[in-house]
Amino acid sequence: MTPSETTTPAILKVIDTLDHPHGNRILRTRVLEGTPPTVGELKNSWLLARGPDGTEVEIRVVGFPVFGGKLSDARIRSTGRVDLVIGGNGDVGSISRTWRLYRIEPRATR
Repeated sequence: MTPSETTTPAILKVIDTLDHPHGNRILRTRVLEGTPPTVGELKNSWLLARGPDGTEVEIRVVGFPVFGGKLSDARIRSTGRVDLVIGGNGDVGSISRTWRLYRIEPRATR
């Protein structure tokens, strides 16, 4: 088995949300279960945000805020937290604490 076959995809829990000054949104997240994602896996990836009531919104990671320092794979592994700048389809403003994020395939391959 390859390492990718033995790891489970991470599920991220939103612990805080902030409005980004240029119209996007910042989500502060924590790895809830699974293997912590790498910066490369998250960059420009599509995620499915699911609320406690079942509401779903597709979002795209457009970057990473740099307050608190530059993001690295080691930081994600050690802290289990990652801050994301997101954009997307639908109402990204409705995403709030307790929502969960699941990685989905890039739009071009769906």
